[in-house]
Amino acid sequence: MSDTPLSYLSASELAALYRARKISPVEVVTDALSRIGDSAESLNAVCFTYPDEAIGAAKKSEARYMSGAQNAGILDGIPTALKDENMMAGKVTTYGSLLYAGHVATRSAPVVQRLMDAGAVIHARTTTPEFSCAPFCHSRQWGVTRNPWNQDYTPGGSSGGAGAALAAGLTQLATGSDIGGSIRIPASASGVVGFKPPYGRVPSTPPFNLDHYNHPGPMARSVEDCLMMQNVLAGPHPEDITSLKPKLELRADRSGVKGWKIAYSLDFGFMEIDPVVRANTLAALEVFRALGAEVTEVALPWSWEVYHAAATHHKTLFGAWLAEYLDERETQLTSYARSFARDALGTTTRDYLASLNVEGRIWSHFGPMMEGFDLFVCPTLAIPAAPAEFDFSNPLVINGKEIDPYLGWTMAWPFNMLSRCPVLSVPSGHAPNGVPTGIQLVGRTYEDQSVFTAGLAYEAALGGWYRSASSRPALPF
Repeated sequence: MSDTPLSYLSASELAALYRARKISPVEVVTDALSRIGDSAESLNAVCFTYPDEAIGAAKKSEARYMSGAQNAGILDGIPTALKDENMMAGKVTTYGSLLYAGHVATRSAPVVQRLMDAGAVIHARTTTPEFSCAPFCHSRQWGVTRNPWNQDYTPGGSSGGAGAALAAGLTQLATGSDIGGSIRIPASASGVVGFKPPYGRVPSTPPFNLDHYNHPGPMARSVEDCLMMQNVLAGPHPEDITSLKPKLELRADRSGVKGWKIAYSLDFGFMEIDPVVRANTLAALEVFRALGAEVTEVALPWSWEVYHAAATHHKTLFGAWLAEYLDERETQLTSYARSFARDALGTTTRDYLASLNVEGRIWSHFGPMMEGFDLFVCPTLAIPAAPAEFDFSNPLVINGKEIDPYLGWTMAWPFNMLSRCPVLSVPSGHAPNGVPTGIQLVGRTYEDQSVFTAGLAYEAALGGWYRSASSRPALPF
């Protein structure tokens, strides 16, 4: 058996050990629940636990493995945490808001049902900013969630509790959602792996299943685990008209990237990038070169106009939805949610049309360019992470220049605009303050396999993450 603690064993390792009857799902789930309790004061990554149901499910899983019966599915007995926006029948889903503190879901979201059908043990629910509308992770409902690598910093958002829980060994798998980077931002800031599938690959729920910026997806500590989870989540669903047919089954393709052509940009041609992020990205690109890929810097005809177009899209749809709460309920909103909703009131359909024109223009260059490359690489964030209590009212300075605090320090949002591109965020190193950095592996439209093949090769070249005590956060519990 591995010397790695139970909490940091991968889902694929656990499945093998379960089959060999060397450990029990009950041990693993009990350990995860204990760590969640120990971490509550310092990290605040989990808002609900389900100990009775989780231990009960783990016992049933144990019985299947011990008897040699057919598994419930490929995630049988694997601890999995749900973001506090994924509905689970009979359980409270608050969306990180005081307004939904007692909201009990009457049915499970497609991603939740698929996880349960695959045998995953749902033991916890992770924190999120209010209505998942921010790239950090604090709310009036749940307080401040902190980065396990350095508690002065955010683990990212909006799937921030998921990123922190994975990095801290509170779960093996976690759900995320990504409408402006909300899977990839915490994946980078927390030092884990997150996948933004192409639009429609993973089913969602109305009305935001109809927003092509919206992508539910998996988060994990390894590329293989992320792939395994994605295979469970993906596929058409009768309740989501946008879900793609047929179901795509990803392979753990370890053939590598020798002979690949990889394009990269450090700053999209206009963004300010922290020197540590720049250095770690260049180091990651050298790994790909050492693996036999041809790596080429490319120029992108992008500017802050692209950023403002993405912000307009968010305000027109997401912001308009939040603006419904600008009545007697407004006083219960967190300040950044209220600000976001108010900003949306001045956005018009003409503004939205203009944003779609920008979106079309950037693809008219990026799409043809990618015909000559197998992969595109760039940083996930322009800085390692923002402070834990950061919000849109705080100034943000990179390289001596003040930056828009909304998404000006993130680099994920262009690929919500280019929504049919699969994007895998993987760790690229750490900053001197201990906070991780990340890179995005961007594939051609609907070519999901390419980013996982590249991610597996990169991960293997580095020897993986979280394998030793020195490669894990020094936790206060």
